[in-house]
Amino acid sequence: MSRVGRRPIKLPSGVTVTYKPPVVEVSGKGGKLRANIPSSLNIDIKGPDVNVIAIAETDNVSALHGLTRTVLNNMVRGVAEGYSKALELQGVGYRAQVQGTKLTMTVGFSHPVEFTLPAGITATVEANTKILIKGADKALVGLIASQLRKIRPPEPYKGKGIRYSGEVISLKQGKAAGAGGK
Repeated sequence: MSRVGRRPIKLPSGVTVTYKPPVVEVSGKGGKLRANIPSSLNIDIKGPDVNVIAIAETDNVSALHGLTRTVLNNMVRGVAEGYSKALELQGVGYRAQVQGTKLTMTVGFSHPVEFTLPAGITATVEANTKILIKGADKALVGLIASQLRKIRPPEPYKGKGIRYSGEVISLKQGKAAGAGGK
């Protein structure tokens, strides 16, 4: 039995969980999320607590037990509070702006890059260089942030590019002028 899977999930006020095998649905002020639960697990909802129960006792079920509990806990936290990832644009002339569900970035290419945000994800831009991605689905917020970063990853010599907020880029030393040559 998984130690993580045994812990109950406390539901904050305003969050409801419904389970009709194999689909669990979590709804709250942040939206509505759905997930499929493996057939070897069951969900027990008792008042403000939700428990994930393993039906069988194999190694695979033990791993799925803890994973399912963590995914369900992330869903509960996502519809209650939401998740966010912050990105920074580093470079001369690098800027971003949001128009509805479209994020337009100028990041050193000959053309601006347009990125359409999926449903459930919102973006805000501060000071033209700081992008904040918000949403209820933790995995989707992280995926969108990584896709944006891949548009122009930080380069190793000057550090220009799109990076996560607080990310430290180890810069390489450039070629020294006149080093070793006669």
